[in-house]
Amino acid sequence: MARTGVGAATAALLAAGLATAALGGESPSGRNAASAGRASGGAAGALPAGGSGSGSGSGRGGGPGAAAVAGGLLGGPGGGSEGAALSPMGAFTDSGEQGVQNLAGLQEWLGGTTVRVGHTYLPGDSWDSIEGAGDLLDPWAQWKHAAPGRLFVLNVPMQEHNEDRLSDDEVRGLIRSGAQGADDAHFTRLAQRLVALGVPDTVIVLGWEMNGTTYAHRCGPDPQGWKTYWNRIVAAMRAVPGQHFRFDFAPNRGQDAVAWTECYPGDASVDIVGMDSYDQPGGESFYDQINEPYGLQAQVDFAAAHKKAISYPEWGLFRNGDNPDYMALMLSWIFTHRPMYQTVTDYCPHGVWQCAENPKASAVYHALMAGRKTAAPSVTPSAATSAATSAATTPKPAATATPSPASATSPVTSPASASAADSAATPSDPSDPPTPDGTTPSTAPSAPAQGSADAHGAAENCSPMQLSAQMQQQYASGEVCVRLSPKSGRSG
Repeated sequence: MARTGVGAATAALLAAGLATAALGGESPSGRNAASAGRASGGAAGALPAGGSGSGSGSGRGGGPGAAAVAGGLLGGPGGGSEGAALSPMGAFTDSGEQGVQNLAGLQEWLGGTTVRVGHTYLPGDSWDSIEGAGDLLDPWAQWKHAAPGRLFVLNVPMQEHNEDRLSDDEVRGLIRSGAQGADDAHFTRLAQRLVALGVPDTVIVLGWEMNGTTYAHRCGPDPQGWKTYWNRIVAAMRAVPGQHFRFDFAPNRGQDAVAWTECYPGDASVDIVGMDSYDQPGGESFYDQINEPYGLQAQVDFAAAHKKAISYPEWGLFRNGDNPDYMALMLSWIFTHRPMYQTVTDYCPHGVWQCAENPKASAVYHALMAGRKTAAPSVTPSAATSAATSAATTPKPAATATPSPASATSPVTSPASASAADSAATPSDPSDPPTPDGTTPSTAPSAPAQGSADAHGAAENCSPMQLSAQMQQQYASGEVCVRLSPKSGRSG
């Protein structure tokens, strides 16, 4: 929707006083902490500069309450567009079996609104965890199989010891090692495990919040090397037969340590441009969250320019406490911009169901989300996924791993240590230098490579073609990409 669309929605919410007052309370004064993904979109200049959206409190004087006011704008109960369905929604409620059980409780609390998105994280403590070892993934695969129209979203770290506060020098060495192929086998094993569990269409949120300082998989110490490393991981996972993964590039909202655009690895290896967006820093209005450099509007504009879907893997309350205005405006933003999926972070201080610290925002969330229809997630792989699945876009690892810098936390893994099955599915060889956007040039046979894109960028003419069993033994990928062009003299 055009910027004016979300501007009208947010301005109307403000004018109607959709705040705690609309629910019969006072404007929020306390400040809390919460963390999660942010929604995208918004109209520059649509909200009062510096305004927090507290409004005049029309609900106090017998005016419409939160459900009626916002329902009229967002559709659903009390609204004028009851046929409109919510974008696929869910929450991060916990990991493993407990997280799966909590989704059922959240759906019951929402009066049956279908929770279609299951979201969890792989631990970044060890490579075994990043490979999906143990039983963490099994309950999620079972949850997805239990009903049609469900989407599984998995955050995947790019480094072990991911939260050990490694120095920039250590991170720089790990990035360069990974960019040369030292870690390919780990991600191949993860992809094989997901395919074997029957969730080959998992959305992979790879190296999330890379523009910050929290994780060892951050981008800042070496953006160019990081992009090459991301592309190697995507290529290794896409080379596994049977996969239909979609990869979500999800920075923190705003500048943070480095502009997230500096970390973008290229359209061929990204399917979704996500954003983690919490209600922070303290005192920042929703207007600021939209219009700040690299904020919500920048995300929406960037995704549109690159023809990508958007998402909000993490969003929720935080530095501004129990803020019902933020909750109403963020949900309005999400509804207006129709992300591929959105998952609120549902634990204190960010959440609305399991966290008792945010009763006012919780009431708004419930009023706007309960009893709603939910759209089924898209199951069609994007053009980037289809094209990049081909052997033509698969870089091959170096023959031997480049040692990481001397560090107790540095992974030292050689592709030679992979099992025979891993080796068959892991790209093998190489030396082609990366292109300016961090991708590695094609090393596939010349005929398929022609189909990946021509001088005019006609990648949309590239059609995947299944390989025979004999050819699959020779090539790592199960597909090639063939460009279809009309014959000379024909217009069809």
